[in-house]
Amino acid sequence: MTRTPAVCLSRSLLMAVVLIAGLALPAEAQYRPLPASGYGTGGGPKGEPYHVEAAFNLWNPTPDFVISSESLGIPGTDIDVQADLAIQQVKKFEFRLVLRPAKKHKFRFHYLPLTYDATTTLTADIIFNGIRYPVSTQVESKLAWKTYRIGYEWDIISRAQGFFGIILEAKYTDASIELRSPFGVEFARARAPIPALGAIGRVYIARIASITAEFTGFSLPSSIDPDYQAHYYDWDIYGTVNFTNNFGAQVGYRSLSLGYVAKQDKGDATLAGLYFGGVARF
Repeated sequence: MTRTPAVCLSRSLLMAVVLIAGLALPAEAQYRPLPASGYGTGGGPKGEPYHVEAAFNLWNPTPDFVISSESLGIPGTDIDVQADLAIQQVKKFEFRLVLRPAKKHKFRFHYLPLTYDATTTLTADIIFNGIRYPVSTQVESKLAWKTYRIGYEWDIISRAQGFFGIILEAKYTDASIELRSPFGVEFARARAPIPALGAIGRVYIARIASITAEFTGFSLPSSIDPDYQAHYYDWDIYGTVNFTNNFGAQVGYRSLSLGYVAKQDKGDATLAGLYFGGVARF
């Protein structure tokens, strides 16, 4: 049996995010050389100015996922993928891209693909897609939880010592789980577009080093529609050391909480841990 529940969030919310970003981008955001004063020259910080920034990070979060899938009116068990399916913590990569047409204006893209595989013998009964898997059943599982972030950042304050800005984003989560057992193959999938708001700040503690903190989030509460809910909260703090104007290294800590409810189907994930990576600017 294959089921594909989709979290039907309002498309108008996403259109609003795009529209606000377009209106907030004044004519000065059109492409032109960035001013060099205070950036990358003299005593200014390395890495400034730039038009393109790409970062590749390795992240080692704890996979705290709980997923439930109903079928034929039979509620599913809240499946803890670590305790019930023996999914283990493994390193994952994240890709970040920033396009900066003007000093205070940035367009951001983040891609985080999380994929886990495991084989285990169940130590308790679980119900998934209306099928009961009794204790001692051998189950192969595959969990994929991919997140895309497309956003616009406006740095309200921008100085040689750092900046502070606001972020408008559209986040898209695509989650799926597959169970293989002697009973067959069962599959469930949920996709949730979620708009988000947030803020970011950076301080240069030295010419070659900075500390950055950002938060983005959104919640669709049950008071709007108890059958469809979604939330996304993302905290990120990291330090960067720029060896040259074009290349640097990063180390940070990220905490990500996201989830959805689609009638009797639901999924929740909490991911947190250190990451390391490199950044290139041009």
